[in-house]
Amino acid sequence: MADRLFGVQRHERLLSELRRSGSVRVAALARELGVSELTIRRDIAALAERNLVTRVHGGATLPGQAPALDPPRPSKGQRFTIGIVVPSLDFYWPPIVAGARAAAAALGVALRLRGSSYDPDEDRRQIGRLVEADRVEGLLLAPSLDAGMIGWIGRLPVPAILVERQPHRWTATPRQLEWVRSDHALGAEIAVHHLHQQGHRHIGLVLSRGSPTSEHLVQGWRAACADLDISDAMVVALTAREQPGRVRDLLAECRRARVTALIVHSDPDAVPVARWCAEHGVAVPDELALVSYDDEAAHLAEPALTAVRPPKHHVGRLAVELMVSRLLDGDRRPSQRVLVAPELVVRHSSLSLVRRPGMFGSERS
Repeated sequence: MADRLFGVQRHERLLSELRRSGSVRVAALARELGVSELTIRRDIAALAERNLVTRVHGGATLPGQAPALDPPRPSKGQRFTIGIVVPSLDFYWPPIVAGARAAAAALGVALRLRGSSYDPDEDRRQIGRLVEADRVEGLLLAPSLDAGMIGWIGRLPVPAILVERQPHRWTATPRQLEWVRSDHALGAEIAVHHLHQQGHRHIGLVLSRGSPTSEHLVQGWRAACADLDISDAMVVALTAREQPGRVRDLLAECRRARVTALIVHSDPDAVPVARWCAEHGVAVPDELALVSYDDEAAHLAEPALTAVRPPKHHVGRLAVELMVSRLLDGDRRPSQRVLVAPELVVRHSSLSLVRRPGMFGSERS
């Protein structure tokens, strides 16, 4: 039609069609009203926020009504198109992308990948491209989170699931965000308990500066130290990749805190610590035990580093499965927040064969 309808008029037309036939399809209504499918999705999202409609894949139904829409029909073997935006295409994220691709292939889903750069503006740009240009029906996102970003994602016309991200608090958005991530707090607890079993009573934690994982690691580390009634000796932010001199400062801090074991996040910071120890005659693990976090390159260190391994492949797979479930069930399915447990890969750097005072004279049991 030549004249495009205003928002209120579109909403009335949409509701009228729902009352008449019980369901509407985005593509058909967009053609009828002479607007884009994105506009119709936004209209449906606005009406769903007021509980006037229920969103389902490809359209909407009346609230509380079983979907009358035809089931999704494969197009060249693919039912849905899902976008995924990750902050990096090298460290940490490739296994997550691989897991997502494996699940997408198994479920007949097309996956559109975009790399960002830990920058909120770039996150928005890449997400916008997926929605506008690639016309994805769902999004898997790992953005830099703040209140503005959370609200912005919640207002997108397609559902989104956060990957390895979690909002700090509940936020009033049109759609409650779902997420799936590694249980990093549990990973830190596992590492502390392992070191405690090796006789350590002063255990330090080294964090990767600026990482969203850090707060979860601190939480788990403190909880485990409290449970075991041992010293949560210190927390240090370290970026050995950019500031090699920080390793020397770190070991000086260990001396002051009488630390005999360190949990280091992540591998690119843990490996330089092990190298410094080797170059300066500090025996690992007998004088200083090391546990790395991430297990990307821990096995390449000398000695090979015990590491907590987040379930990255499984996180990517679960994210796709959750999104497909959301697209099939619409707003009828309750929101889900999923934690996946890491595992500990034990190597030489934490297994003490000789019981003796630690690096700085701190006794171990």
